[in-house]
Amino acid sequence: MKILHTSDWHIGRIFHGHSTLEALAEVLAALVVQVRENDVDVVVVAGDVFDSATPAAPAYTLLTDTLVALHETGARVIVTSGNHDSAARLGFQARLLREGIHVVTDPRTIGEPITIDDADGPVRFFGIPYLEPAIVRQHAAFQKPAFQKPAAATPADAGAGADDGRPLRTQAQTLAHAMGLVRAGIAEHPGRSVVIAHCFAAGVDATTGLEREIRQGGIDMVPVSVFDGADYVALGHIHGRQALTERVRYAGAPLHYSFGEQHKPRGSWLVDLAADGAVDAQWLELPVPRRLVTLTGALDEILSAENVAAHAEDWVCAVYTDDLPQTEPMRRLREKYPFCALVQHEPARTETVEERSYSERLRAAATDEERIDAFLAHVRNGAGASPREQELIREVLDDRALAEALV
Repeated sequence: MKILHTSDWHIGRIFHGHSTLEALAEVLAALVVQVRENDVDVVVVAGDVFDSATPAAPAYTLLTDTLVALHETGARVIVTSGNHDSAARLGFQARLLREGIHVVTDPRTIGEPITIDDADGPVRFFGIPYLEPAIVRQHAAFQKPAFQKPAAATPADAGAGADDGRPLRTQAQTLAHAMGLVRAGIAEHPGRSVVIAHCFAAGVDATTGLEREIRQGGIDMVPVSVFDGADYVALGHIHGRQALTERVRYAGAPLHYSFGEQHKPRGSWLVDLAADGAVDAQWLELPVPRRLVTLTGALDEILSAENVAAHAEDWVCAVYTDDLPQTEPMRRLREKYPFCALVQHEPARTETVEERSYSERLRAAATDEERIDAFLAHVRNGAGASPREQELIREVLDDRALAEALV
């Protein structure tokens, strides 16, 4: 069975004041082509379909158009909710959707598989919507011990995520309980199995683009061993692709949503699930409608003809390293880079600056001119008055001295 694993569409996301809807529509259209050209049997979307719990009407339109287009390729589609989604809003039309499109948002259905057959027999898909411990532990299914613990759980994992009957207070405990329900479902419905979940799994490389709300402490970290027992685990929540194991993977977001993600590939996993449950995963690249680039250097260097020729059509983050803040940098940059989204001033410090407190700087200053220069150096990370500023300071001090002498 061929499965396409995607996640974190974030329909409706705003990128530095700009809508991403048009660019995302282009990328999702390319994803539909991937599904068609590779004869994909099932598309799984592992959460964060929307960027907001209250998406605007155009976001619903793009979702509907994409689901219909995927369905028309002949593939089945399974969607789960993420932490950005409102489970109620994403799932309210679930019963109205055409056959072959499944939206899983209800934690009470965890353990009930969506069964899809191929020539080698049934494949059981277990969707786990994003689970907030304080919300889901009120459900009856989360008020009793899970049916099975992870077969390969270690003592360290047990303290963080194993379901040992304690109240569910963390994502790790909640996912461990949910996987207990899934393993019970696997035992009841034999066959190959695929789990779809949305969480921050231990072992994730933080440089791949963490979601905004993720806390990197232990409270939201889910041990990878929690997912033992499934043939393939399609994860969402992290915006960069990662293979935690051969069977546990993140597909990442299909679009770059921050400059921190600019060097990360965008795409999806094409998973070939063999008759014996073996996994062969291939990465399929998606187009990048507008590249993201960070330009660093003096402002005049960033505005050079060479840089403009190379990056005029890119999203630009400009980090200018001039000693002093420049006048209207964003206006000047957007004259050359229409898609300049972010400007940062990070003065270059070519030599070691003695770290002294402001009071120490003042004590070392013998004249008013030196005191003013000390103040400027303090607030400018070591850069004192420029030659032109020194001239102005001397003029002002001379005028003050003259006025005092005439009194």
